[in-house]
Amino acid sequence: MLGKKKKKETDQSELIREHVKRYGFLVEDLQFSLNGERLTLSGKVDTLELKNKIIVAAGNIEGISEVGDLLEVKNLSAEPEPEEQFYTVQKGDSLYKIARQFYGNANKYPKIFEANKPMLKNPDLIYPGQMLVIPPQIV
Repeated sequence: MLGKKKKKETDQSELIREHVKRYGFLVEDLQFSLNGERLTLSGKVDTLELKNKIIVAAGNIEGISEVGDLLEVKNLSAEPEPEEQFYTVQKGDSLYKIARQFYGNANKYPKIFEANKPMLKNPDLIYPGQMLVIPPQIV
């Protein structure tokens, strides 16, 4: 029985690694640990934007309900970038509706769409439970 559990964890680990690689994200020393439905990621990435996209991609893996972040950003500028937020899509949501909620202007939905590429290929194809990066509103 212990052997079956270990094989399942190995299979799931490989699925997670392939999921992150599928988007072409470059992570130096990518490591992760899985504890139930919590996935913890570590390694080094070039930008905060890339870090957030990796977290979102990992959070959208079936069976993962929480992502722990130990990813290190290698090239942080002297002036920190504004914090991005994460949002879990609810039934009835659209990028238009989410943009109105976060920015007060539904026409800013392309900003959310761009921040979530390549995970999103079409702004009309989002689903409940999907995790999105919501970039900060720069005034």
